Amino acid sequence: MNVGFNNSVSEDRIVAIVSAEASPIRRLKEEALRAGRLVDGTNGRKTRSVIVTDSNHVVLSSLEPETLSGRIRSADTGGDVEAGR
Repeated sequence: MNVGFNNSVSEDRIVAIVSAEASPIRRLKEEALRAGRLVDGTNGRKTRSVIVTDSNHVVLSSLEPETLSGRIRSADTGGDVEAGR
């Protein structure tokens, strides 16, 4: 799945896609950075989504969580998902 700026994450490895604003998510990012498990896919833009993988890697994206979730749903249904559903 494209997470922005030609950066990709394997959909099969994604555990969660969450908003980057919550305090627990900020702590998760800090822990991942210290442990060497943080991947920044924002290309210098504001972080809007945090993707957690099954390997405990944390991927930052500048796309909204709804956009990323829609891409997963679209891929699961063959691209027939309308925006907002």
